Amino acid sequence: MAENSFNIWLGLLGLLPLVVYIILVFRDWEPLPATLVCVLIGAVITHQSLISFGDVIAKSMGSFLALVGLIIMLGRGLGEVLTETKVAHTLVHGIIYGIGVNTKKKLMLGIMLADMVVVALLGTMAGGVAIIAPIVLPIAAEVGLSSSTVAILFQAVAETALILGPFTPPVVALLGFTKLSYLDMLLKVAIPVSLITLIPTWFMVQRIQRETEEKAAYPRQEGVTKFIPTSTSRRATVTFGLLFSIAIVYGIIVKASTSYVIVIMLGLALATGFMGGLKLDRILTVFVKGMAGNVGMFFLFVLLEPFINFIVQAGGFAALAQLFRPLIEIGGRSVVVILGGVTGAFGISGAVVGELKTLHEMFLPLLSEYNVSMTAWAAALIVATRVTNFIYPGGNMFSCLGFAGSRDVKSVIKNGVVIAICQTVFLIFYAILFA
Repeated sequence: MAENSFNIWLGLLGLLPLVVYIILVFRDWEPLPATLVCVLIGAVITHQSLISFGDVIAKSMGSFLALVGLIIMLGRGLGEVLTETKVAHTLVHGIIYGIGVNTKKKLMLGIMLADMVVVALLGTMAGGVAIIAPIVLPIAAEVGLSSSTVAILFQAVAETALILGPFTPPVVALLGFTKLSYLDMLLKVAIPVSLITLIPTWFMVQRIQRETEEKAAYPRQEGVTKFIPTSTSRRATVTFGLLFSIAIVYGIIVKASTSYVIVIMLGLALATGFMGGLKLDRILTVFVKGMAGNVGMFFLFVLLEPFINFIVQAGGFAALAQLFRPLIEIGGRSVVVILGGVTGAFGISGAVVGELKTLHEMFLPLLSEYNVSMTAWAAALIVATRVTNFIYPGGNMFSCLGFAGSRDVKSVIKNGVVIAICQTVFLIFYAILFA
């Protein structure tokens, strides 16, 4: 079909699944049912039969997104083994007590380090913070940190850890879409965005701590049982840390593909489990139990492939690209990057990997046409997904509030707005300089 015969209005109708998805998510629907509804809408728009729809689902089982979903399941399984062997607890204990907790600022730093390490290793925000919270909260009560401060630190650092950890879902997806190496993405994009996030957060929590240390103080608890690492948990932790480091270095050297992560997670689970005193059947039972907790997430990622493909097939993204073209013709490739980041940050919500996939497919024709740097595009994708979680009250925000025992949504959003502004300004300058 010639380009000038493309019907932009029919193309815009192809965006209906995406529009419905955004509406459902902002009405607090869970991502899985929202995605299922929108896949069915896309199937109707593209005139799928029962047979062709079944073929589409079967094909998506072998897609890159399905692979990411499997990796997330494996990560949950590894996290369960780390919890069972007390490796995660030992890591947190060492970080918190290793730097001392005799002042508020030292404890803030300890929480940030513990949060960063555990969430980056486990690849799950809720799982990592869930491990940290029981150990941190009694100490916070003794030192005098407010629940508002702890909630902000939990979220800001965990969101940052998800773009730094080599095996976290956002990083795995981002590297797959952009084809960047982990080291390039880390040095040129993730670390700068992390600094833009953590430095403002550090100054914000000092102010919020002063404002809330009396009205949102933790009650002092007497006789709180603190976790004490055993020789077995320490041995398992050393084993895990050593093998994990070797795996990362080796993966960087050989430029391993995404499938490498599967072998690493299985290997780490077995090695850590054995050194933690578990037998093979117990390791596998614990691992599968952890994986089972993310079956819904895997199914979500299987559905995301046809969800996006139906929009592409209906011409939705092509129509949107035509609408963007006048702006892009004025600003060129820099505007492509800025529009991508802003569209994701303020226009799309839901599962992070789904958002990454949606944005990448939406702007892919423009990225190719204007030869946009994948490094700059990676910055747009990261900023898009982080800003969404900082400014909209979603699952990540409320899970951190819950783990911190805080109801102070206002303070968390206040910090989120500051971070969103900083990251958006950063993206604009980054796009101008490097797109």
